[in-house]
Amino acid sequence: MNKQKQNPLKAHFSSRAIHTIISRNPFTLLLSPVILHLSSPSIFHPRAMIFVDGIPFTVESSSSNKNCVSEQGADVLYALMECPFLVDATKSFKSIPEMRFTDSEQFGVERSTICKWVYVFQKEYATVDPALVDFVGTDEATTCVGVAFRNRRNGMTSVAHIDFPNIIENAVSQMLSLVVDPSSDAELDVHLVGGFEDVLLKESNDITELEDRKKTEGYSFPLCNKIIERLWTRPETFHLQTLCVLHHNTRRDSKGNAYPIFSGFSVKTSDGSVFPASFDSTSRCPDEVIRRIRLSSSYEDPSLKGRLLETYETHTDQFKIEPCCWSPWKRYMALSLQQLSDAEILQSCSTSPSAEAPDFVENSRRQWAYLVEHPDWKESFPKKKPRIFRRAADGKWERSFN
Repeated sequence: MNKQKQNPLKAHFSSRAIHTIISRNPFTLLLSPVILHLSSPSIFHPRAMIFVDGIPFTVESSSSNKNCVSEQGADVLYALMECPFLVDATKSFKSIPEMRFTDSEQFGVERSTICKWVYVFQKEYATVDPALVDFVGTDEATTCVGVAFRNRRNGMTSVAHIDFPNIIENAVSQMLSLVVDPSSDAELDVHLVGGFEDVLLKESNDITELEDRKKTEGYSFPLCNKIIERLWTRPETFHLQTLCVLHHNTRRDSKGNAYPIFSGFSVKTSDGSVFPASFDSTSRCPDEVIRRIRLSSSYEDPSLKGRLLETYETHTDQFKIEPCCWSPWKRYMALSLQQLSDAEILQSCSTSPSAEAPDFVENSRRQWAYLVEHPDWKESFPKKKPRIFRRAADGKWERSFN
């Protein structure tokens, strides 16, 4: 994940949950502090709106503070991570070969038919109509989490690439705005992929204060915790199908260093199937560099605080990249960053330097080169108008100047 802003990640844990997460495997002690119930009413919420294998999922909290939603959300996350149905679903997801999207090839073979996909960058979301789009997906998620909602009735699918907990409340609302029909009760399939054990939590008698505990949380756990907490407290019916996050999405090398198993996924809109996916610079389109720059600029725009970026228009199947401005200071910073070594770029610009894809540095350098070459943002957004891209007959994107 691009380290655009060092926001404090705030999540609270019950005393029992703290004991659980500081073991070598944060979830091995789960079954003692959390008692699962698949039919009784939820202690945390009047109605359990997360369903697993068609059954309402409820838990009895180990927290002494029943009014702390964050503590309760952590207990729900622990329980879900050990749920047999979801464990089996994760194993099945891992067994699926990764699909590789490129502009010239699809799935490793020459394209014989037109394939239409929508790519989602960090802090973006896109809601797609299955009548217009075949696939929607994202990648480059290390400490980030990819989230997908799909309406079982009409196939409308929304995918987001979520980076920080402080956007989740609005993010879920944004994603569901075109997926859920207010006039009917929607049954929503949910998939979460990304995030890993970016911090190896070790038991320490010195960790007694909440602020000290926060320092050991890393990025992925608070993010997953907040997502589950938000789903748990919303009125919609969520059928959790995939939970490939945290220790389910972690591999370790011989030295014990942790890496994500998957950093991307895609949804096939016609049937809702989900599979591991990766994209390259030709398929992360359209307007890759501008969209990356817009991401970094968004953290300085108060109007975008706590919100996902909207770039794709669902009903017209086109991209509309709204203007974003950058000052001469951005060019100065880009010139400075260009002088860094590859290792320094990883340390300075990533939340997980050892886990980034091989093209992370190259992608960063291309952004900086663009900023140096185009110091005036109005060159990229003439008359301060958005950049519009429409899909051509062959499925590729073409810029429209109308």
